[in-house]
Amino acid sequence: MGFFDFMTEDIAIDLGTANTLIIHNDKVVIDSPSIVARDRISGKIIAVGKEANLMQGKTHENIKTIRPLKDGVIADFDASEKMISMFIKSIPALKKKMFTPALRMVVCIPSGITEVEMRAVKESCERVNGKEVYLIHEPMAAAIGIGIDIMQPKGNMIVDIGGGTTEIAVIALGGIVCDKSVKIAGDVFTNDIVYYMRTQHNLFVGESTAEKIKIQIGAAIEDLETPPEDMSVQGRDLLTGKPKQVDVSYREIAKALDKSIQRIEDAVMETLSQTPPELAADIYNTGIYLAGGGSMLRGLDKRISQKTDLPVYIAEDPLRAVVRGTGMALKNIGKFKSILIK
Repeated sequence: MGFFDFMTEDIAIDLGTANTLIIHNDKVVIDSPSIVARDRISGKIIAVGKEANLMQGKTHENIKTIRPLKDGVIADFDASEKMISMFIKSIPALKKKMFTPALRMVVCIPSGITEVEMRAVKESCERVNGKEVYLIHEPMAAAIGIGIDIMQPKGNMIVDIGGGTTEIAVIALGGIVCDKSVKIAGDVFTNDIVYYMRTQHNLFVGESTAEKIKIQIGAAIEDLETPPEDMSVQGRDLLTGKPKQVDVSYREIAKALDKSIQRIEDAVMETLSQTPPELAADIYNTGIYLAGGGSMLRGLDKRISQKTDLPVYIAEDPLRAVVRGTGMALKNIGKFKSILIK
């Protein structure tokens, strides 16, 4: 085993619909959008991550940008495998190696995922030289990343709002007691904004622009204490066909996102209603933890708090909470053996 150990590298991957993060040697070495650009004629992947992201919505017919993951699961097996492989090859510490080392990986997956989808993730990893591949459920990883001691006989509630799915789970004794996975998350918010701009301003904006709007002035409530400034948005006028610019306020975005946020609230309420009474008592004291990029929506914590009458906390660096937890699980494989899926 000694020589083999020397040859093996440990990596933790958060394979997200919107972003892929990789931890190697306790450092986040990859933090890139989950997107690849493929040359239609040769079929080669010409760009991946940030580079491919800049091409999104600006391609001609010979280039296609693909997001290999949809709703948290692999939609395009070939593209996802190439993407993972290119990310792993671009890890600085592994570049120096003469040949690709064997990898021991922990990868996180949504909790509402089917057997087949799980196998797709596993096989993708095995084909990029993963010798030992462990899977961990996303809410679990998020909880570990937030710093909750998940092995305690105590209930904690996690709401992880990612790009493709929102994962809601009540965790105790190192297991998920009740969970709900809804396909309303960052991507849906972005589409809501595109739709709103079309219907309210007759302005056709692309996904990248809508995402910028979401990040810069996105909000979940219409009366924020420290509101962001209005934003100028450029796009195509649907009536004249000319490019035009419109000023948009955060209040409008709160209106645009209201229905989707309501559905997330409903899912939280439903999960709470399925929670065993002893754990509900714990959650009354510990509150709800938010993780994932969606938790950075201004005023979302306040809104969920008003709906549930519980304290709501946002994880520090919510975008990286899941990968941090995945990395910790990788470091203490012995301790977390029970929650890893082999």
